[in-house]
Order: sequence, then structure tokens, then C-alpha cells
Amino acid sequence: MAVPKKKVSKSRKGMRRSHDGVSKPKVTFCSCGEPAMPHRACPACGTYKGKQVTGDSNEQ
Repeated sequence: MAVPKKKVSKSRKGMRRSHDGVSKPKVTFCSCGEPAMPHRACPACGTYKGKQVTGDSNEQ
């Protein structure tokens, strides 16, 4: 059974975990002024790239 011979130092452990951090979510602002996630429809007004994509539009 494989067992490490030496203790992994705090520095080496930190270097290994350097890519595991959580980043803040990106936020853009819709034309209505509400914050929205990029590349998604605005949750407040339902528009995406200036067009209405969700809501009560009964146009077919």
C-alpha cells in the first residue's frame, strides 16, 4: 500500500489548490437597469438582445 514518506507542506498544498478558488459571478446590466447574468434573458423584464423572449407575448 502506497503511503507518503513526508508531510506535504502548507506551501505545496496551497500551490496545488491554487485553481480551486470560487470566482464571483459576472453581472451585466439590462437596458431596464436591472442586473442580469451575461448571455441570458433578463429575469426582470424578459428581454434578450433587445427582443422580448419571455412573458405574456401571445404573438404566433
